[in-house]
Amino acid sequence: MRDLEEARNYFKDDCFATEASGIIIEAVDDGYAKCSMKIEDRHRNAVNQVMGGAIYTLADFVFAVATNTKDHWTVTTVSQISYIGIVKGDTLYAESHCIKDGRRTCFYEIEIKDDLDNLIAVVSTSGSHLEKK
Repeated sequence: MRDLEEARNYFKDDCFATEASGIIIEAVDDGYAKCSMKIEDRHRNAVNQVMGGAIYTLADFVFAVATNTKDHWTVTTVSQISYIGIVKGDTLYAESHCIKDGRRTCFYEIEIKDDLDNLIAVVSTSGSHLEKK
């Protein structure tokens, strides 16, 4: 079981996710993470919808939180996002679940929903584990 405050402290210097995007780590566990992002004007595009890049940033960060620990780093090798629906709520939630975790590689599925429980995007991400030196 991973500690929530320890994870928040570990990722506090990930300024693009935590400061520029406003993402908050909500929960962590082994092979799992949940993050939220309150939708603000900075997340919207020219047609007043949530920008795909903002949604992907949330997905990429929740993957990082689920996979990076004090014992090893993980980097994304392949990631595919499918945008399913338009954000209708005020907050996005992303949950990252481990499907396979090997010695060198891993595979996660991420679901992003809004606070009205609308499915916004599904992401499949593969990662490569790196040794800390």
